[in-house]
This record gives sequence, structure tokens and C-alpha cells, in this order.
Amino acid sequence: MKVFSLIVCGFLLAPCSIAQQTGAADREQAVKVLDRIARPVMESLAEGKLKQRIALPKSEESRREYTCLEAFGRTMAGIAPWLALGPDETPEGKLRAEYIALTRQAIIHATDPQSPDYMNFTKGGQPLVDAAFLAQAMLRAPDQLWKPLDEKQQADLIAALKVTRKIKPYESNWLLFSALVEAAIWKFTGECDMAPIEHALKKHEEWYLGDGTYGDGPEYHWDYYNSFVIQPALIDVLEVCREKQSPLSKQLPTVLKRAARYAEVQERMISPEGTFPVIGRSSAYRFGAFQSLSQIALRKELPKAVEPAAVRTGMNAIIRRMTDAPGTFDKDGWLQPGIAGHQPAVKEGYISTGSLY
Repeated sequence: MKVFSLIVCGFLLAPCSIAQQTGAADREQAVKVLDRIARPVMESLAEGKLKQRIALPKSEESRREYTCLEAFGRTMAGIAPWLALGPDETPEGKLRAEYIALTRQAIIHATDPQSPDYMNFTKGGQPLVDAAFLAQAMLRAPDQLWKPLDEKQQADLIAALKVTRKIKPYESNWLLFSALVEAAIWKFTGECDMAPIEHALKKHEEWYLGDGTYGDGPEYHWDYYNSFVIQPALIDVLEVCREKQSPLSKQLPTVLKRAARYAEVQERMISPEGTFPVIGRSSAYRFGAFQSLSQIALRKELPKAVEPAAVRTGMNAIIRRMTDAPGTFDKDGWLQPGIAGHQPAVKEGYISTGSLY
């Protein structure tokens, strides 16, 4: 038994020494994947042609009125921490400069009622979800996404967020979507409705189940919604509370401690081959399942037992395995549903092309 344990420990430790030598290559690969995923969405929307171009199979036609805001909000939330670095004279920095310009035009087209790509922020419940991801992006990169907008453009964005107040969230992780929207309005205008923030924080404290995990509502759900939504949203909302010197920010250290434990568990779930357990709904969101681990690594708040280089190489292995699989992208570069390649049977009825971003 002791020999076996030492062999296992050896395999767990080996990637760390190798990882020290692969940082630049890993980063270059990650940026290439980011560009490949984000470009069809951001270029199309920057030109006011996302509704015209987005690939939507006939089987997803009922989701047409939601899919564009899904693609936009989710892409923005994902690339915002990278955009926050700002432009520089390196090839990567010049690519960021290009994307900063694209995102500004995309925000304008998505939130200007006169634009052909003005998004649906009111019809149905889904717009609350993806307006929240857009709000989360603004919170993550305010200098690059908010400040360059002129007064009218900022007003259009805030108006788009405010109209989602009409949508009542479910008593689940959805409470955090309303909280994210209000947190962004609060950060950028100085006023908000505090009730959704207070309610979301109160309920998720009640729903904490222990060992770094929250229920999605009062019950435990064996899926990745702690990472897709719950833990990153709690942190981002509480960071605004801290900025605004709200007493609610006292919860942040506890939430971060729990998120660090959850990150440790997530890192241990990645195999040396770049695989992980496919558990629960929304598995077609692929490596979005590791948003929480990525956020804690980005914040430099990983537990001592987890090496940052191990997280990077593990995530890089997952990303390569998933994006290299034939059928992940269609002929025009749009994501297709699946886990490894094109596997439409894995998606739930609420998932369309835009959801995958």
C-alpha cells in the first residue's frame, strides 16, 4: 500500500516540474484557443451582423431570440480577465488591443435599440442569465470595457441591464444573476436595488453544504454549477460590496476560503491525460466547468497544496483535448454542442449555439 501511494504521489508531483518549462507555450496555446472561440462572436457583433451570421440548427430555432445574447454575454465574461491586462507591444498585447476595440463596438450594437443586433433583454427568463454574464464581464474589466464608452453608450448599457429587473429569478443559482446585474449597476452608477444582492447572499449562505460546496437551491446537485455560476458570482458580487464599503463584504473572506477548497477539489479531478468526470447537466459547456478553479488561480489564492503551474498544465491539457476533437467547431468556426467533438445528444433543451460560449 505504501509503495502504491508513493507512485500515485509521484504522478501527481511530476507535472509540476515539467510545468515550469512550458509556461510560454501553454499561454500561447491558450491565447490561440481564446481567439478561435471568441472571434466569430465578437467580429460579427462588432459589425452588427451576429443575428445574421450565428449558426443555429433547425432543432434550436425556438432558442433564436436568446442565443445571441448568450453568445455575447458568455464570451465577454470569459475573455474579460484577459482584456483587463490592457494592450501592449507584444503580439498578445496587440491582439488584446484588437479585441478591446471589437468589444466596444459589440457592446454598442448589443445595447443600442436602433442597432440591427440589439439584444433581447426582456422576453422570457433567459435574458436575465446572459445580461448577468455581460454585467460580470464589465465588473472584471471596467477600464477596458466601461470607461471607453461615451455617455450615451454607457446609458444604453445600463438601460439594458435595468430592464432585466422585470424577470423574476428562480430560487436557485439564478438569484446570483439578479445580484450580478445590480452589482454592475451599483459599481457604475452608484445606485442599485440592494434587495436582490442581499437575498442572493443570504440564500447561498443558507445553502452552503460544507467542504467548499453550495447547493443549487436547498438541495445538492451533482454537477458543475458551483463553477459555472455560483462561486465566481459570489466573489464578483462581494468584490463590489467591498469596493462600496458595504457590511455585506464581511462575507468575502469566508466565500474565498470555500472557493479555495473547491478549487483544490477541482484540480484533483483533472487526469494526466486532460480528462475529468462528466457529471450533471450542461456538460456541453465543456471546460467552463473549471471557471472557479481558474478564478482562484487568477487571484493567486490557490491552497498551498495546489501549484499554479499544475493548474495551468492541467487546464491546458483539458482545453487541448476538447478543442482539438474533430467537430468541436463547424466549418465557419462556430462552436458545436458536445464534450469531445460534435455530440448533439449531450445538450439539454435550453442549450443552443450561443449557450456553448
